[in-house]
Parts: sequence; structure tokens; C-alpha cells
Amino acid sequence: MMWGWSGWSWWGWLAMTVVMLAFGGLVIWALVAIVRGFDRPRRPEEPQRRTPEQILAERFAAGEIDEEEYQRRRKVLSSSAP
Repeated sequence: MMWGWSGWSWWGWLAMTVVMLAFGGLVIWALVAIVRGFDRPRRPEEPQRRTPEQILAERFAAGEIDEEEYQRRRKVLSSSAP
């Protein structure tokens, strides 16, 4: 019959405990990564806010306003800028 620590010293038991905890953490991390997916970003990026000048230029490029209207509105935007 074998009783006691079976010849292991305290550091052997400590090392075994640390390795088992690390292995358990690795298994949990792998399961979470599989469920979430590896390529999914952690935090969604906020969309870039467009400036009024960019919106005006896009409207002009799309043909919603003509050049005269574009120049007039651009002048108003530039004069109201601080």
C-alpha cells in the first residue's frame, strides 16, 4: 500500500498544480475562441463621420446639385467655419 506523497516534494506538487491550471485555461480559451470565431474583431470600429464639405462634394459628384449650387454652398460653409 502506498501512503503519503509518493516521493514528490512540495515543488513537484506545486508544478503539477500550475501545469494543470494552465492546461485548463488553455482548454477554456480554445472553446471560447471556437464559439466566438477566430476572425471576428473584438470591438467594432466606429464609422467615420463625414464633414459637411465631404457630403457636399459627394452630392456634387453624384449629380444631385449643379456647379453653381456647389460653389454657393461651399462658400457658405467656408464663411461659417470658425
